[in-house]
Amino acid sequence: MEAFKIVKSTFVPLPAENVDTDQIIPARFLKATTRDGFGKNLFRDWRYENGDEQKPKADFVLNQPQYKGQILVAGKNFGCGSSREHAPWALLDQGFRCVIAASFADIFYNNCFQNGILPVVLESQHVQTMMKDVISQPGYQATVDLAEQTVATPEGTTYRFSIDPFRKDCLYRGLDSIGLSLQHEPAIAAYEARRKAEAPWLFSDLRP
Repeated sequence: MEAFKIVKSTFVPLPAENVDTDQIIPARFLKATTRDGFGKNLFRDWRYENGDEQKPKADFVLNQPQYKGQILVAGKNFGCGSSREHAPWALLDQGFRCVIAASFADIFYNNCFQNGILPVVLESQHVQTMMKDVISQPGYQATVDLAEQTVATPEGTTYRFSIDPFRKDCLYRGLDSIGLSLQHEPAIAAYEARRKAEAPWLFSDLRP
């Protein structure tokens, strides 16, 4: 998993509340077994006429060239609905490293950390202010600093956000659940070697 330290990027505004995971990545695109390729189907039904990628909707944010960035700012309760991990996969594959909202669905929030995306919770009025500024100022950029737990705007305003220290440390070092386990690889290998010596029958091939 790629570590998150500082991201400076153009904002991509999505002024919608209660965005559910079936809108983020529709269920019909969940057949793949790897994390790659989901970005092209991100917000598929909002992005294209009748879901046809040959017919992009000109008024949808991802189809507007001024909004190409790594930071998505959205309304409250982002990522509600089903618990599919494909939702952060699609966001990451599209290039997003951070999502800012007034609130997130709990499972989606946790899935973001497992996939290298920083979900930032800010007060609703601050999110709305940034949303308006992004829409009114083409090329509006912000800097998200995980170590300092801040979002800094071009006007010089700095917003602080809270984050669980353990999640912060894992994301900063680029460690998902597997990465965390591999931090203890020598101890795991030593245990396996000891158990093989103590109970070799557990490791024997019992096939005829």
